[in-house]
Amino acid sequence: IMEMVAPVGPVYQAGTLSGNPVAMAAGFAQLSILREHPEYYRELNEKADIFFRKLAVAVEAAGKPYQVNHIGSLGCIFFTGEHVRDYESAKTSDTARYADYCNYMLSRGIYLAPAQFEAMFLSMAHTTEQLDHTVDVAMEYLATEEGNNR
Repeated sequence: IMEMVAPVGPVYQAGTLSGNPVAMAAGFAQLSILREHPEYYRELNEKADIFFRKLAVAVEAAGKPYQVNHIGSLGCIFFTGEHVRDYESAKTSDTARYADYCNYMLSRGIYLAPAQFEAMFLSMAHTTEQLDHTVDVAMEYLATEEGNNR
């Protein structure tokens, strides 16, 4: 398999921390922790289910047609009324609205991916209080004139 990867093979692979010894040690440590605590997967998925359900309820309560998709601990709010199943349906999203949302969240100390098509990643480090606060701030955005009159 490795002979298929450049410089030997035709497949180019790169990443900011690819091969970095500190990143490799951190990755190994993370995998070791997960091996010792397989319950973290269940706990993280439960935490994500609750968070994304609350975010979807906030969207619905605000009367917005937006979509909240997630699988496991990865998720995204799509600013579209179309069900998002693939890249084509995701492209119907209002990326300017997402930019407004992202800036609103950032101005209140919540850091999101800056692009509509990047997922949020929840982790074991996120507390219930932090996630509830994130939903509360998202609800504020959805209720603002900025969020309603674009």
